[in-house]
Amino acid sequence: MRIVPHLLGAAIAVALLSTSIQAAELTGTLKKIKESGSISLGHRDASIPFSYLGNEPGQPIGYSHDLQMKVVEALKQQLGLPELKVRYTLVTSQTRIPLVQNGTVDLECGSTTNNVERQQQVDFSVGIFEVGTRLLTKKTSGITDFADLKGKNVVTTAGTTSERLIKSMNAEKQMGMNIISAKDHGESFLMLESSRAVAFMMDDALLYGEMAKAKKPDDWVVVGQPQSYEIYGCSVRKGDPEFKQAVDNAITATFKSGEINDIYSKWFLKPVPPKNLNMNFPMSDELKKLIANPTDKAAEQL
Repeated sequence: MRIVPHLLGAAIAVALLSTSIQAAELTGTLKKIKESGSISLGHRDASIPFSYLGNEPGQPIGYSHDLQMKVVEALKQQLGLPELKVRYTLVTSQTRIPLVQNGTVDLECGSTTNNVERQQQVDFSVGIFEVGTRLLTKKTSGITDFADLKGKNVVTTAGTTSERLIKSMNAEKQMGMNIISAKDHGESFLMLESSRAVAFMMDDALLYGEMAKAKKPDDWVVVGQPQSYEIYGCSVRKGDPEFKQAVDNAITATFKSGEINDIYSKWFLKPVPPKNLNMNFPMSDELKKLIANPTDKAAEQL
C-alpha cells in the first residue's frame, strides 16, 4: 500500500494537534500528574486500620489507602497512564494539610475529618467514613463517660478535632483535666497503656484500631457519649475542581459497585495486621447512608 507523503504529513499533524488539545484541556493536578507520570499520595504511619505502615518498609495499607488506590486506578484510565508511578509521602496530623497545600502531596486519604475550618485550607472528596468521638480506657478505670474525667489526665493526638473538642470542654465546664497532646495515635495509646493518662479521646474507629494492637486487647473498652460525629474525606488542593471531580468519581464508583463492602469487611470485620486481630466494628447506619448518598459536606453542614 502506497501512502501519499502529503496525506501522511497531514495525518501526523492531526494526531499532534489532537494530543496538544488533550494536553491543553488538562489543568492543575491532572496536568501535573500527566506530565510527570507520577502521583504523590499522603499516608499515615499509625492510623489503624485507615492508613498505616504494613510489614513492607514504606508501604502503607488500610481502608483509606485501598480507596486511594481506587483513585489511582481510575486516573490510569482517564489519563492513559497504565504505568503511573505512585510516590508515597508520610504525613502526620500536623503536616497533612500543609503538605497538600504546598503541592508536596497530591492526594491524602487517611483519617482526616472534613470540617468547615479545614475547608478554608483544602478541598475534600466525598466522605469515605463517619465516626463519633469517644474515649478508650481500661475496663477497670471506672471511667464510663466524659463527666468522669474531671481532674484526670487525658490524652489525645495533637492537630486533631478531638484535641480541640476536649480542650474546649475542659475550659467551658471547668473540669480541671490535664490534657496531654501526643504526636500520633500510637504515642497517645502508649500514654494510656503506661497509666500516664486514664483515657484517650479520639474517633471511635481509631480507638478500636488501637485496641486491636494492644498487648491485651480485652483489658480495654470504648465508652462515652460521642461528643461529635465526623466525616472523613480525602484532601486535595483547593481550587482544583477537575482533580477533585476525578477523585470523587472514583470513590463514588467504588460505592455504587458494591466494592466498598468488601473493603470495609477486610479492615473492620476480619483480622488485620500487625497482630491479626479482628476489630469487630460493624458498619454503622450513618456510614451506610453516606455510601448510599455521597456528599463532600462536613457533618456539621448536614
